[in-house]
Amino acid sequence: MIREMQDRDLEAVLAIEAQAFSSHWTHQQMVYELHENTFAYLYVYEEDGIVLGYIDYWITFDTCQLASIAVSKEARRRGIAKVLMDEMIKAAEAKYCSVISLEVRMSNEPAKSLYQRYGFVEASIRKNYYSDNHEDAILMVKGLGGEW
Repeated sequence: MIREMQDRDLEAVLAIEAQAFSSHWTHQQMVYELHENTFAYLYVYEEDGIVLGYIDYWITFDTCQLASIAVSKEARRRGIAKVLMDEMIKAAEAKYCSVISLEVRMSNEPAKSLYQRYGFVEASIRKNYYSDNHEDAILMVKGLGGEW
């Protein structure tokens, strides 16, 4: 089931974050997202009381930005990322967003494939985007409510 993230989920979400990303968010950054970022929407995917994935996206005016999405290693390839992406897209459409954007590592083929299945297209390259290894990021966008 999908539900809003709560303080009690922080430990599990940070563990998933550390598994999924070489350059991951700190506890302090995640607390900021949860309590202080008024544009942030955070949800977890939970089964039998265990958090298996999460999503963090921002909605500002008519734009949605995917900040982070990850699924625990043991729960990958089960459609959890799809459930989380569907939640974000539904919320963006309900808030009348015209576009969703995200950055993804150039080398992250599974994520790029997921985003392409949702109709995201490559818009540009952000050079040296990631601080851990200076890898480039691909800016991907998806238009909502008509042609983009």
